[in-house]
Amino acid sequence: MLASPSSLQSELRATQNVVHAAQNIARRRRYFQAGAFAALCLFIATGVSSCGSPRPIHFYQLNPPALAAASTAEPYPVTILIGVIGASPLYTQDRIVYGSSNEGMGLYLYQRWAEPPTAMIQEMLLRELRGSMRFKEVYPLRSGFHSDYVLRGRLYDFKEVDPTEKSGAVLARVSMDLELRETKTGTTVWRYSYHQDEPVSGKDAAAVVAALDKNISRGTSQARVGIEQYFAEHPPQAAQPAVSASAQN
Repeated sequence: MLASPSSLQSELRATQNVVHAAQNIARRRRYFQAGAFAALCLFIATGVSSCGSPRPIHFYQLNPPALAAASTAEPYPVTILIGVIGASPLYTQDRIVYGSSNEGMGLYLYQRWAEPPTAMIQEMLLRELRGSMRFKEVYPLRSGFHSDYVLRGRLYDFKEVDPTEKSGAVLARVSMDLELRETKTGTTVWRYSYHQDEPVSGKDAAAVVAALDKNISRGTSQARVGIEQYFAEHPPQAAQPAVSASAQN
């Protein structure tokens, strides 16, 4: 039995109503999604703008030691290599270390060394001994040159220390041991221990660096004087040139 025209029109209008309702729901869904996305973008932009630009990282380095007055004395006939300065991982990276009077320590995030402290101290020892003109040759260990002696050591402290009731001021602490070993025999012929606290004159990282610089410069200078004194008390013998068999005959 065929449907009447009025019945078909009713069914068509019902179908159109369903389609229109579905389209309205889809439009509303897209509208709410777009609004939520815009709100999220606004929230992110507001958060970023409130944070501002990132803080800059400041780098510091130790000043090279002042050259000692040129000596007129004959240099000691020895070649010295500046060996490894061992340390904990805190002093083989570039961040400046701070600590308290007890066992606690930490690292500054935005205040850093241009090189790890162990590398800078090796360079200071090299320039200190070489600049004295009291030794025949002074080279870094990595040079591969033959040596009569090797100077090496260990760094224990190179840090800022918080004020204590005793000191009342921020301190720059340096602690290290050095030893001079004869290459031929493997004997340690000279040892030196350095432990000093230097008062920090200011309240910023630059003042801490200046105090550490002053402290380690004193330590490396005293080490040079100690090595010179050792050779003054134990004069090394210059190597004798080899004599050929024909000359002996």
